[in-house]
Amino acid sequence: MIKISFLLIANIVFLSFISKAQKPREFYQVTVYHFNSPEQENSIDIYLKEAYMPALRKKGIKNIGVFKPLANDTAVNKRIYIVIALKTLHQIIDIPEQISKDKQFLQTGKEYLDAVYNNPPYTRMENIIIKAFQLAPVMNLPKLSGPKPERIYELRSYEGPTEKLYKNKVRMFNQGGEISLFSRLKFNAIFYGEVIAGSRMPNLMYMTSFENKDDRDAHWKTFSADPEWKKISALPEYQNNVSRNETILMHAADYSDY
Repeated sequence: MIKISFLLIANIVFLSFISKAQKPREFYQVTVYHFNSPEQENSIDIYLKEAYMPALRKKGIKNIGVFKPLANDTAVNKRIYIVIALKTLHQIIDIPEQISKDKQFLQTGKEYLDAVYNNPPYTRMENIIIKAFQLAPVMNLPKLSGPKPERIYELRSYEGPTEKLYKNKVRMFNQGGEISLFSRLKFNAIFYGEVIAGSRMPNLMYMTSFENKDDRDAHWKTFSADPEWKKISALPEYQNNVSRNETILMHAADYSDY
């Protein structure tokens, strides 16, 4: 009994220390452009590369990721994903207002910004706002060494059947040990977070990265066979907490920061 109490106290002290030492949790804005023609794709690329990203950098936003799904080659609804990390929610409102007054941004982005109604640069766009997980509070850039065109970025979303069961899946990633498992198996995770505003909720999203498609497949094969994962996934308290899982495999645009 004394031994159990001692371990319990030690664990509480450790968690308290971790909590105090932890960095503030970031927010991520994932903007999704939907398009259906090469002309629209080219218009978005030019705008992002020459106008939007330089304007963001002026405001201190670094490590901007731009990704295109592998499925774009055959999909009717083609997409481009832009991922930025923010320190506060206020930046989501403040930064667009600030760059809208940037003369260089307005000039270099003129073709996109002044597009006419019957020739728009996209079919639709959406924003997803994400709050970083408690045990993964900041973005980590991937440690990859292979050719950039071959690298695979995997964006996953896990929708929960209810808010309570969704929170259970979030807990499974954090206190349940999924994050540490991904880290041990070197999945090169870029971010993990809770979707706080988006079209599909309740939902969590995370992004991992790999040298190439074979490397990605090998990592998931190892993950599925790992004894720790088998133990975590079999626990009664973590059953039936995901109603829909979407996996998007992507390449980085040639002008993406990572």
